[in-house]
Amino acid sequence: MEFVLGTESLRDYLSYEVAAAAQKLVRDVMLAKPGEHVAITADTSSDGRVAEATAKAAYAAGTRPVVLWYQTTLGSGVEPPRPVAAAIADCDVWIEYAVGYTLYSDAFRRAMDRGVRYICLSGMDADMMVRTIGRVDYPKLVAMGERLRALMAAARRVHVTTPAGMDLEADNGGRFVRHSGKLADTPGEPIMLGGQISWSPLEESINGRLVFDACIWPPAEVGLLRSPVALTVEAGVITRIEGGNEARIYERWLASFGDPNMYRVAHYSLGFNPGVTRPTGRIVEDERLFGCFNVGIGTQGPQLRAVGWKAAAHTDGVAQNPTIHLDGEPLEVEGRYVHPEIAAACRDMGVPGY
Repeated sequence: MEFVLGTESLRDYLSYEVAAAAQKLVRDVMLAKPGEHVAITADTSSDGRVAEATAKAAYAAGTRPVVLWYQTTLGSGVEPPRPVAAAIADCDVWIEYAVGYTLYSDAFRRAMDRGVRYICLSGMDADMMVRTIGRVDYPKLVAMGERLRALMAAARRVHVTTPAGMDLEADNGGRFVRHSGKLADTPGEPIMLGGQISWSPLEESINGRLVFDACIWPPAEVGLLRSPVALTVEAGVITRIEGGNEARIYERWLASFGDPNMYRVAHYSLGFNPGVTRPTGRIVEDERLFGCFNVGIGTQGPQLRAVGWKAAAHTDGVAQNPTIHLDGEPLEVEGRYVHPEIAAACRDMGVPGY
């Protein structure tokens, strides 16, 4: 995986910086306390440097860390081996690095029911950890996410266009807006890497043309896009897929499940982590590409507080340079936030161009 992504694989590469970022993750994001049990899960596609640094940081923080390694099974909602499932249900803090992530799996749900504090950092390597955690002012990032969440929650109508041809409209209908990049301060509430808000507009109101031009994952056969994949959405359901070879791969993958729920739009998301300036093929990072628009398809998790349904899998696609209007007023224009408060937050974080 590292060779494909062009990531430096030497053990001393950014080793000091990774150690500092791991300490920030354990102490300031996961809020781990002395005596707590910390489970760190990774598959054989994960970056061992990151898992090891996290375990050392957790031990230095007075917790009792355990690293669990297992084979790679690419996909989403992957059920881990039974011993891993048992461990994540009996810990206080769970940090996931597995590329075949377990989010939405039965094992994940049991862990959440037990009150575990969880973060999904699927596919995180040393470079990603330093850029998206270590070198980011996390309190300011969280504050920006809270303001974006409030703006989106107050908006009724959302209209998204992109230079690649997206033209998608929906009504929020007063739905809950989730700040998934918050701190792990609530037992049983899953969080994600900082720099994302998510919500589900009223499903039947989602109509138009959805175009992904950065990445799609899963399936693993797609990842970074060489050409756009265009989807026609009618009343929240994908009715047509157009594009080149990657569109055909995606179309066949969706059809392979024989599950109509795989064609349902599950959520919208905005990405705004200043450490992500280009897509890499790692979906957790790409969903936080600064200024991007992300759409999830398939399973709709209960944390969105919408209709909620289970599908055979969950897939995400990312669109670059969106123009987003909330009730006719621009939030961002071609990937640059223009709302005065959000633009000010970008300047405060030192984001280039603001």
